Amino acid sequence: MKDYFSDQAKIYATFRPTYPAELYKFILGHINSFNNAWDCATGNGQVARVLSQNFDFVFATDISQQQLNQAWQAENIHYSRQPAEHTSFPDQQFDLITVAQALHWFDVKQFYKEVYRTAKPGAWLAAWGYSNCRINPMLDPILLKFYHETVGPFWDDARKHVENHYETLPFPFEEVITPKFHIHVDWTVNDFGGYLASWSATQKFIRNKGFDPVPEFIKSIQKIWGDHQQVKFPLFVRLGKID
Repeated sequence: MKDYFSDQAKIYATFRPTYPAELYKFILGHINSFNNAWDCATGNGQVARVLSQNFDFVFATDISQQQLNQAWQAENIHYSRQPAEHTSFPDQQFDLITVAQALHWFDVKQFYKEVYRTAKPGAWLAAWGYSNCRINPMLDPILLKFYHETVGPFWDDARKHVENHYETLPFPFEEVITPKFHIHVDWTVNDFGGYLASWSATQKFIRNKGFDPVPEFIKSIQKIWGDHQQVKFPLFVRLGKID
């Protein structure tokens, strides 16, 4: 199990962008029954929060107790510390299983076995993530240099699946074509710095090098950034019916 987010759980909860309503509307439009949903690798529970407004019960799991401690609370959300590949859920329980920005960390072969076991007949699996953000022609090359050169050597190999929009991961389900979605945020330069600090590669850089590269980087772009910038994250989605 790869747990790269416990140490920065509070930063993650504060600075990670949230997903657009259009994404949920598209996914939920395929669902016929709204009894039980499983949000796998829930992190701070942002997806579980939305699902709880649509399903009778939401079961949200993560391997990080620190992340779960930051999670949004609701009466119909049941959080538990469990790995994606082996859970205590009964067979054929879920109408929808979601995985946001986490499928690349899993042993997908074992996870898919758990998906088949715990899903109801005709249930759906939705897995999505977002790739490097776009800001403007001046800032984008600077960000990519930080991404590839400064913290680049500290990314886990699984990061390549995000860069490839999960197309390099198997997805043995009855997949549907998904439209393009984007996350749009209005950020100060400090908001952006918080987001960079939440990266697993940044935290690994700090552990190995003994210092944080983010403050110096943020200082170098502060004048270019100005008061606020519109930041755009391309979303990629894989949605499939579980036979």
